[in-house]
Amino acid sequence: MTKRETYESRTEQLLQPMMEEHQFELVDVEYVKEGGTWYLRAYIDKPDGITINDCEVISRALSDALDEEDFIEDSYVLEVSSPGLGRPLKKDKDFQRSIGEAVELKLYKPVDGSKDYTGILLSFDKDTVTIEKEDGNSAVFQRDALALIRLAFDF
Repeated sequence: MTKRETYESRTEQLLQPMMEEHQFELVDVEYVKEGGTWYLRAYIDKPDGITINDCEVISRALSDALDEEDFIEDSYVLEVSSPGLGRPLKKDKDFQRSIGEAVELKLYKPVDGSKDYTGILLSFDKDTVTIEKEDGNSAVFQRDALALIRLAFDF
């Protein structure tokens, strides 16, 4: 496991009891470096949407837990937020929840001359994602070929 994966995993472990206590969903945790600064981001959600107060409650509790555990060597900025409307689909539960929804796909390498596709998410498994394209035809993509898949705003 890389340092980043270890930090993300341990942070998820700290967040799980908080998610259960408040009946929130932990969408994702990421530890990334942007412009020379490390960021530890937790994305949380709930059925009727996350508020700024929800983020504040989790941010304070997580900050205290991180200070107590003190396993991250670098200095970093902690952010707790909603995943937003264009949330990426990463976990199987994200894909399952999005069956029948419009999605955007961005590929690492072009397929049939394009790296960008939109369509309705029809199905998925551990290796593939199947969408119905705007022309009514279905297309199957390897999950490891996807740079990004997220809910589409306009279809």
